[in-house]
Amino acid sequence: MRDTVFKVNTTDGSLPLFGQTAGSLYENQFAQSARPSFAGETDANLGHAAGNIRINRDMALCLSVFIFFFILFPFRAEAKNLSIVSAGVGAVLDDIATYFTTWDISENYKEVLSAGEAAAEYNTVSSDVSGSDADNDGVLAGYTNLGIANVNDHLNIREAPDENAELVGKMTKHAACEILDVSGNWAHIKSGKVDGYCNTEFLYTGSKAFEIAEKEITLVATIKTTTLFVRESPSTEAAVVTMVPIDEDYVVTEGDKDSNWLKIEIDEDDGWISAEYVSLAETLDKAQSLKELKYGEGVSNVRVDLVNYAKQFIGNRYVWGGTSLTKGADCSGYVQSIYRKYGVYLPRTSAAQSTVGKKISASEAQPGDLFFYAKKGRIGHVGIYIGGGQIVNAHSRRTGIRIDNAYYRKPAVVRRVLD
Repeated sequence: MRDTVFKVNTTDGSLPLFGQTAGSLYENQFAQSARPSFAGETDANLGHAAGNIRINRDMALCLSVFIFFFILFPFRAEAKNLSIVSAGVGAVLDDIATYFTTWDISENYKEVLSAGEAAAEYNTVSSDVSGSDADNDGVLAGYTNLGIANVNDHLNIREAPDENAELVGKMTKHAACEILDVSGNWAHIKSGKVDGYCNTEFLYTGSKAFEIAEKEITLVATIKTTTLFVRESPSTEAAVVTMVPIDEDYVVTEGDKDSNWLKIEIDEDDGWISAEYVSLAETLDKAQSLKELKYGEGVSNVRVDLVNYAKQFIGNRYVWGGTSLTKGADCSGYVQSIYRKYGVYLPRTSAAQSTVGKKISASEAQPGDLFFYAKKGRIGHVGIYIGGGQIVNAHSRRTGIRIDNAYYRKPAVVRRVLD
């Protein structure tokens, strides 16, 4: 039984290669992991050349000995002054040795040897950082000029380098950004889909940023098939917890690139997915966008106000059992507190909230309606629809309050509470 529904891509592209020789298959299979680096290949070739040079030197020495004993030495009696002959022989031998040992290692070979030494030195340095998440160019998770949010809750990103400028996004503690430019106390940054400015006082940079990032980096699975089952345990015989859609990203809590099954985090739940239908990448948390929503006609001001109010708390903490919008709340506590401000008093749990108001289809949803999600048929998570196919929700302990795709997992029910 395949663990996919209406599957578009059966694999991530690693299809079998047919009609190739065993050698070419071996090369294809190990091209990325087992072959030495370019510098290593160069060094190996240079080593071969150096070996040839050493052979030429040995040949020169043997030839010098041969000339001395078999050609010059027999005629030593003919010389009137043996010391002169000896001196002459020594000079000849020196010339011969010099000729043979420099003939092949003229300027070209000297350059080759120097390059070989440099390559060997490069390989030594490279081996020191092998296994690190940063590559040889200092790139980590796609960032070349890395900045890390130095805050306890969230860092405001503004449209312009001015503390009174409009907010365009927020970065949670230790979220990452690419620093595009710095002017005075303001940094122009890009994080996820957010492009804006933040105060440099609240950014880690340089080696400190990389040090923190290497501890915070997470493995993320991106779904590569139309709909993928999430199971209770790593087996196709296990019960289906929910389904997740194509192109959604999920944090991997167990497993790696060599695993057949991966355990992923889904809001307050988790489950297992087949690794065959995902792509994996190491990532860092990104900024959440606060881009103004465009509502359709007929959306009341109350709904718009409620959604904008709910977004003010993006980046704040998730606390199980909490109801505080500033100190921490879980999914239902967050929804309950938001609605209370608008005179709507909801039950405490998501299961109880899912019975309030009018049941509607997801296609009918307007900003302010509630999306509920279930595990094995039991409601366990809720988010507020904000339009554009998105919800704002207290997602999990790791991510806090954030915006998600409303269909990051299949909604169990959608309810309308506001008139």
